Amino acid sequence: MKKTAINKIVNFIFELGQLKRQTHSGWLKVGVKHPVTIAEHAFRAAQIGYILAVMEGDADPNKVVTILMIHDNGEARVGDQDKVAARYYSNSEGEQQAFIEQTELLAEVIQKKWQKYFLEFEKRTTREGIIAKDADWLEQAFQAKEYVDMGYKAAQNWIDNVAVAVETESAKKIIAEMKNVEFTDWFNGLKKMTYEKLGK
Repeated sequence: MKKTAINKIVNFIFELGQLKRQTHSGWLKVGVKHPVTIAEHAFRAAQIGYILAVMEGDADPNKVVTILMIHDNGEARVGDQDKVAARYYSNSEGEQQAFIEQTELLAEVIQKKWQKYFLEFEKRTTREGIIAKDADWLEQAFQAKEYVDMGYKAAQNWIDNVAVAVETESAKKIIAEMKNVEFTDWFNGLKKMTYEKLGK
């Protein structure tokens, strides 16, 4: 059966659903039983990217968000490879090939733009690519901090590695501050107690 343009789009959207089921495998090595998914990672990374782009002031925040929303799409086909596995083989070529084949399901204007964005991210050849990569790493550091605070001490390694890797001044400031904050601090002072004491 010949696939129509709409049919290809529908199948592409279904394929994206796989990212909600694929987990970041590296967290299994520190004992996390149910690690975050690739989709969950991309969602928060995209928002971090927008914030970083605004803080840096020399990049297009919307482009950064788009890069981050699509940067892991290839993992729907090839899965997530952690850094220990990367010691023995690299699936970066496979992920890029999967990404290219996925975009072939879409209109040519999307294909060209997204393939360009993917390379900017991988090679960090533009300000948006650099900021997007920092946001990608920062999101993993924030996830690691959550796991550290929950008792997975070995996740500290992710935080330490990201602190060295990030390039932008904004990302450096954020991770430095993050290290001193508990992941539950955000709701301090927000809880409204609704009970009423019974009269004596």
